[in-house]
Amino acid sequence: MKRSPPGSAGLNSSDGYAANIWHTDQTYMQSPPDMTMLRALVSCKAGGDTLWANTAVAYMDLPGPLKILADNLWGIHSSTFDYAQVFGKDKDNKDRDEKWLQTVRPTVVEAEHPVVRVHPETGERTLLVGSYLQRFVGLNGADSRHLMSVLQDHITEPENTVRWRWQAGDVAIWDNRATQHRAITDQGSQLRVMRRATLAGSTPVGIDGRQSRARKPEPEAQSSCPPPQLSSIRGAEDRGGSTAASECPSISAKTFH
Repeated sequence: MKRSPPGSAGLNSSDGYAANIWHTDQTYMQSPPDMTMLRALVSCKAGGDTLWANTAVAYMDLPGPLKILADNLWGIHSSTFDYAQVFGKDKDNKDRDEKWLQTVRPTVVEAEHPVVRVHPETGERTLLVGSYLQRFVGLNGADSRHLMSVLQDHITEPENTVRWRWQAGDVAIWDNRATQHRAITDQGSQLRVMRRATLAGSTPVGIDGRQSRARKPEPEAQSSCPPPQLSSIRGAEDRGGSTAASECPSISAKTFH
């Protein structure tokens, strides 16, 4: 079983990256992080907020037929996320971006998760989707995208979200097993410096008792790899990860806050 490693990261807006897309951290791992902590070192006078959405309430509020559908779905999550759709295509930084992807993600990491997971502490059912989800098992890409949109719309309804305006010294702690989050990248050129830490995760379990499984690399290949380590990361909304290129997966802490 491959767990997402605990780690910390420095997030600095001067590095030129920002992202504002809903996600749950590192769901391409078989065991994504359980918890994330974020501390504001330098905040903006205006802008740079973070949004969270409650995926347990979102599931609870689904119409009955949609709950039945979600209960029986599994999703394939991948580290081959298209960052260009978030960051935009920047010709000046193309070489830098390609080098970063080759260094941080030389190996594609994929996991198969239940769309509805059971929270191991509260017993609540929560929706496990977000931006790393590529498609649903048994559905083609077009059908998957339509269904993803429906589920995401329920998760991110305004009544189901909270928005935090950061001040220096603020600390936020959230449960990745029952939330999604995204940055609001409206701070312009203002400096925003954050510090992030994640806690090692548990393997999601569906309502039928089946656990998530690793797809890429193969579980046998993963078991022979040493635990991945996170290096210092700099980025407007997080950037970086292990710099060792090998056959073992290089796990990026690429998340957006």
